[in-house]
Amino acid sequence: MKFSCEKSLLQAACTIASRATASKSPIPALEGLLIEAKDDVKITGYDLKKGIYTNLQADVVQAGSIVVGARFFGEMIRRMPDGIVTIAVDDNNSVKVKCGKSEYNFMGISAEDYPEMPMMDVLNTVSLPQKILRSMINQTIFAVADNDVRPIYTGTLFEVQDEELTLVSVDGYRLAKRSEKLENARMENCSFVVPGSALSDIERICGDTDDAVQITVGAKHISFFIGDTVVITRRLEGEFLNYRRSIPEMFRTVIQVDRAEIMSVIDRVSLIISEKNSSPVRMSFGDGSIDCYCVTPFGKAEDVCTSEGNGNGLEIGFNDRYLMDALKASGVEELSFCLNTASSPCVIRAADGSDAFTYMILPVRLRAGD
Repeated sequence: MKFSCEKSLLQAACTIASRATASKSPIPALEGLLIEAKDDVKITGYDLKKGIYTNLQADVVQAGSIVVGARFFGEMIRRMPDGIVTIAVDDNNSVKVKCGKSEYNFMGISAEDYPEMPMMDVLNTVSLPQKILRSMINQTIFAVADNDVRPIYTGTLFEVQDEELTLVSVDGYRLAKRSEKLENARMENCSFVVPGSALSDIERICGDTDDAVQITVGAKHISFFIGDTVVITRRLEGEFLNYRRSIPEMFRTVIQVDRAEIMSVIDRVSLIISEKNSSPVRMSFGDGSIDCYCVTPFGKAEDVCTSEGNGNGLEIGFNDRYLMDALKASGVEELSFCLNTASSPCVIRAADGSDAFTYMILPVRLRAGD
């Protein structure tokens, strides 16, 4: 195998594909990148759960394939001077990489040792702009569970219904929902759960562009076609939360707040909270203001946020991180806090009444001294 290409293109392709390589594996090839040269060059990373491959333009002199260590090869390309990189592989899997006056020689792994990517059986497809999918992931992924107690909750629910795509993440303490109308969806009503680890990669790969992402759904896998890059991931199996029944529809109190102001207040009050001294942020919803304070063994912090509406002194405790994650992801200037009782979920929505996103946070039970 022998080919030449721009260093910047090769470096970008390696960075993308490396997101799917295994950090440690009993199969050494899974810790590497599969490089295949034919009409162009294809670089693949695969850890048996998720695969990413991307194509780049190159001057291919001789077709072939090789597996190279992802961490070493990526760092090597990064440190090389800008210019044209030439890669040559002989019959003994010896790899020569040259750019300008820099040259490396090392042993690769036979491509025959690389596991095959799963075959897709296409059941449904849907496409939407990259910037829309990236925004939807960004506004929901923070609520994906970070442990395997309920594996289904380590992913995000994708639900297509009546030409509307809805993403829902839940971890048992909070819920994030984001919906978007799709034009020319050409997809039957369906639902599937995508692992959060794959969505993090997809969010980074998507650009702020109207170029389409095509989502292909199979019985066991989902593929995301993003320009020259394809992400293939397994579907998570299990029963996902019925989010429609979980989100309250009626509220006793609705309080409107300025997002920037409430974030600043919570940021100041939560300064005295640490992993060792975890305490809730206590919020008292009054007439035109929200009194926020927190007490830990370290001390006490208080602040006040102006608001619209009267909470009649309703006091609720929140995990500060859960609350800040939702406020950061909302992305709108004015928010509505929809409340019932001190032990009922708090629902956060856009104050203008739009239903694009909904965040639900379970309160923390307050004790004397909190």
